[in-house]
Amino acid sequence: MYSPDAPNNQKLTKASSEDVIESFEQLLENDQRIEPRDDMPDNYRRTLIRQIGQHAHSEIIGMQPEANWITRAPSLRRKAILMSKVQDEAGHGLYLYSAAETLGADRTDLLEKLNDGKMKYSSIFNYPTPTWADMGAIGWLVDGAAIVNQVPLCRNSYGPYARAMVRICKEESFHQRQGYEIMLTLSNGTPEQKEMAQDALNRWWWPSVMMFGPPDDQSPNSAASMKWKIKLFSNDDLRQKFVDMAVGQADILGLTIPDPDLKWNEETGHYDFGEPDWDEFFDVINGNGPCNKLRVDSRRKAHEDGQWVRDAAVAFANKQKTLAENQAA
Repeated sequence: MYSPDAPNNQKLTKASSEDVIESFEQLLENDQRIEPRDDMPDNYRRTLIRQIGQHAHSEIIGMQPEANWITRAPSLRRKAILMSKVQDEAGHGLYLYSAAETLGADRTDLLEKLNDGKMKYSSIFNYPTPTWADMGAIGWLVDGAAIVNQVPLCRNSYGPYARAMVRICKEESFHQRQGYEIMLTLSNGTPEQKEMAQDALNRWWWPSVMMFGPPDDQSPNSAASMKWKIKLFSNDDLRQKFVDMAVGQADILGLTIPDPDLKWNEETGHYDFGEPDWDEFFDVINGNGPCNKLRVDSRRKAHEDGQWVRDAAVAFANKQKTLAENQAA
């Protein structure tokens, strides 16, 4: 068993690996949540820290493509909504870092790995946002894909992660509706506005489809994650659900999904769709996307610029501790 307060995942008891695995598998078999106090295999713990950490990083990096549009949003109402959304994403990152800490991870270490490029985040945030319509496409497609992917995580096997996802998914639903409303307004506007919405859809469609990760036969972590009930559905199953959902929404908008192979399959009851450019996906994942360097450099600069705040917080906490000790003496 581990303590959430123990640094570097230091093991605290002498429970044998066989006992740990037996009690862990019994909890999974009974569809019970694994809690921080429970024994768990090292690989399960490491997998969760990696997934939760990358999820938290994605929320923090995901603030950047939208934050740069706050001052340029076309109305005060749009500014207020976008500010609220970006604030939500910061909160999601905090919930997730807290969940990772219950596994013995250190938040400072996770952030340092993000800033140093040693931990990944979602590839979707490495694309530029040149027009206001991108705010609509991100909300509709990116947050829509996030909802498809994250709602099952509310039932994943690790308690703190599952509970954090409940609120996150509620807020992501607001984000999706906000984006879809932007696209609907543009689609019903001038010809130039509808063209701008179509252009955003053309640019964000395939990155959104690839957002669920590589095909199942190329996903190195999916099998273990599904065995441990961290993931409940495969990448390809979630991708299919997203496509099926988005096609009807695009029809309402009067926009065309940029996939010539998209067609309804009567036999499967799902839409067939084309093959994404997986070379592009892996290129972006490996740090060679249009905005990879910009995103990480901006994050690193924000972290460095905020050092004085962290120093002040530590100094204040130490001062309060000293005052309390002096009063108790």
